[in-house]
Amino acid sequence: MPSNSSSPAGGPRDVTDTPPGPTGPRDPSAAPRAATAHPSGPVPFPAPSPERADPVDPKPSPALRDRAPDAPPGPSPRGYRAVFAVREFRAVFAAHLLSLLGVVVSELALTVLVYDLTGSPLLSALTFALGFLPYLVGGTLFAGVADRYPARRVLVTCDLICAGCVAVMVLPGTPVGGLLALRCLVAAVSPVFTGTRMAALTDILGEGDLYVLGRSLLRIVSQSALLTGFGVGGVLLAALSARGAITLTAGTFLCSAALLRFGTRDRPARTGGERGGALLKGSPAGARAVLADRRIRALMLLFWVPALFVVAPEALAAPYADAIGLGPAALGLLMCAMPVGHIAAELYVGGRLTPRVRSRIVLPVAATGLLPLLLYATRPGLVLTLVALALAGVGAAYNIGLDQWFVDAVPEALRGRAMTLLTSGLMTLQGVGMALAGLAAEFFPVHQVVAGAGLIGTLCLVPLVAEVRRIVPAARDRTEVRDGEEPEVPHG
Repeated sequence: MPSNSSSPAGGPRDVTDTPPGPTGPRDPSAAPRAATAHPSGPVPFPAPSPERADPVDPKPSPALRDRAPDAPPGPSPRGYRAVFAVREFRAVFAAHLLSLLGVVVSELALTVLVYDLTGSPLLSALTFALGFLPYLVGGTLFAGVADRYPARRVLVTCDLICAGCVAVMVLPGTPVGGLLALRCLVAAVSPVFTGTRMAALTDILGEGDLYVLGRSLLRIVSQSALLTGFGVGGVLLAALSARGAITLTAGTFLCSAALLRFGTRDRPARTGGERGGALLKGSPAGARAVLADRRIRALMLLFWVPALFVVAPEALAAPYADAIGLGPAALGLLMCAMPVGHIAAELYVGGRLTPRVRSRIVLPVAATGLLPLLLYATRPGLVLTLVALALAGVGAAYNIGLDQWFVDAVPEALRGRAMTLLTSGLMTLQGVGMALAGLAAEFFPVHQVVAGAGLIGTLCLVPLVAEVRRIVPAARDRTEVRDGEEPEVPHG
């Protein structure tokens, strides 16, 4: 299921991002952190436990810390290789890849199916739009599920629900209204899945650098889906009917569920389970507890605000290509440029920079990441437009360091709810950003709208970055102190 960052329109699961990874015996050091959680006030950054001291990663993955006796001798892998050395993460990664490709294919096929049944471009476009709005509902009403039930059970159940919805979609008698309702249900489940997976990654990979790199890998997969998923969907639709292509999606969800069920460990829930009305009441209360903390709120906004504005050029790619006389092939390049920049930045920052450097670039890159969109003010041709979009994608590199700050700031007992809320906010604001960009383009030239998004977004980010600099210095200092023994140079 998709991750939380710039995922395909309506992609069920994030993100943030983007975004299966449950669960085994809880790390005992988590107990003191859980005990400090208090919904009514700010929560201090947890101090690293003595038993977690490590010159490379003070919070190593439980899977790496408890290596099997027959593990091959030699130096421990580093960077992304260290993440793939964790068996449970490999299962999570494979499940994410399978379900994400299925999601992209199903979105395309469902859009084609609705258009074939109705002949209505509006209803066909609505199929995509309905992928955004339920994120807010699902993320608010069901966020408590991520902490109150074992993560593996939640993830497998979400996959099975999505597989069931897709299976009903392919039935010949399913009306168009039913197709759209099922699309909404899949999207409502998605933030719960993604938030649970993000929180469970801290159990699988620890809370240090491996977690950050694991999140980075899931984002890279989500961005890659933008480059390959629609191409795969087009090939399938050329060979199969729309219903046939959707049927394949049910298989990807079932495979994802099997990987998570048999490839990850069963760990207990973070908090006591509650059912029915108590859960529906507790989820909004948990969201309020998360947002009541000034530091957590500021860090969430630092994820959310760029997402609101950076979608403008993608939402308006077709009218902009038409305005400057570009054809369909050039339009495809415009849609690919930002994901290419994002993937390149993630790979470089995650694989070549130390945690200390990643932490130092968070605020400057976040503050300036939207500035490349100002190039649109000159109504540039294809080459400069591609450069601007690629640089805007590179601006997402600040997410890697921000991931570490966020997981340090959120207490264990609220982690699942915080991750679910983060994902639902990201996807909802992307949908709002696309809608606002389209509305503005009804009154102003497209190139001015995109440039205006870059300017207004930057003006919003500058005070937000200043706020984060004031209230979360502990996150920056802690990252630099724990990384102090490493040379401040890139490494592989």
